[in-house]
Amino acid sequence: MLDVLLNWAAHGLWHAGLGSLVLYTLLTTHVTIIAVTVYLHRSQAHRALDVHPALAHGFRFWLWVSTGMSTRQWVAVHRKHHARCETAEDPHSPVVKGIGEVLLRGAELYRAEAANAQTLERYGHGAPDDWLERRVYSRLAWQGVGAMLVFDVLLFGAVGATVWAVQMLWIPIWAAGVVNGIGHWWGYRNFSSRDASHNVVPWGLIIGGEELHNNHHTFPTSAKLSIKWWEFDLGWAYIRLFCLLGLARVRKLPPKVRLGALRPQVDPALLQTVIANRYDLMARYARELRRALRAEVRRVRAAGGARDQLQALRVARRLVGREPDTLDAPSRAVIDAAAQGNAVLSTLLRMRDELSRVWEHSSASAEQLRQQLQDWCHRAEHSGIAALQGLSLRVRSYA
Repeated sequence: MLDVLLNWAAHGLWHAGLGSLVLYTLLTTHVTIIAVTVYLHRSQAHRALDVHPALAHGFRFWLWVSTGMSTRQWVAVHRKHHARCETAEDPHSPVVKGIGEVLLRGAELYRAEAANAQTLERYGHGAPDDWLERRVYSRLAWQGVGAMLVFDVLLFGAVGATVWAVQMLWIPIWAAGVVNGIGHWWGYRNFSSRDASHNVVPWGLIIGGEELHNNHHTFPTSAKLSIKWWEFDLGWAYIRLFCLLGLARVRKLPPKVRLGALRPQVDPALLQTVIANRYDLMARYARELRRALRAEVRRVRAAGGARDQLQALRVARRLVGREPDTLDAPSRAVIDAAAQGNAVLSTLLRMRDELSRVWEHSSASAEQLRQQLQDWCHRAEHSGIAALQGLSLRVRSYA
């Protein structure tokens, strides 16, 4: 009997080798990632797709045993993150709390907010609130992950505890740490969203597409997170598979930019089209601003400018693509200083602010906004600045 127990403790019921252990661990953690991105995030939090009840119940059970998370709690915390992004009320903003805090204590920040009854009441609407959610998944969180521990130990023996530890750390490290932390601190930006979100890498493989975080914050209700042709969203590949199997239905995708014939005037239809394509327009505007700053760096360098001046211009180039109201006072001062010696950059910055007023909250009527956009296009095309002329032509070509 003792020999049997020792043999089980050493090898478990499976007698798996190292390769099988690694494969099992990666497979189970991958299923957890897909459950989070497809079910919790895109389906429940943002209603970007509908998931068949059978698949939804499978995801809910798996998340209970692999993370101990409740659907309603996760949805509420995430929605509050979007509603209060980069403010003191954001549950996990590295801009406010610091990157180290979110990287190292992301899971603790989540648990603290999930325990906030006001957050659940205000942001948890529409999430499952049935008997299973109230009596099992929310109340018996540790029993769920405990069941996974028992299963792993039975399967692999003592080493099963290590497998379980990796499974339990997978979401805190990749979702709470990398997405919530690095995703608001480092990477590249396709769009000037009103937050610090970044795409960590263009290939959303490890975290199921959540790496494309700037894309998500720009189009939060889209079931697809990849935008550029060279970006890949693994979660979207699974969604397409589920749709083919009749287990999911996509409700919303990011708008596709289409260009048509050049319109001679800004009419009401064009005004609405420009507003719908504002993210594409401002992304192009940001590229023109960075191009103008590159030209200024070359001019100052050729003129023998000081190293501090060149460094300030480079810093301004990194900042200039962000929304003005997301910049702090020192950052705005850096951009203003760069614009003082360059008439083209100064004009580009001023006219960017004027253009953004077309879709920002305003008491102006639709006719006043149409006239405002018409006037902007007229001045842009007569400015003598090639970048503004090209931007105006794009505005009048949106289909």
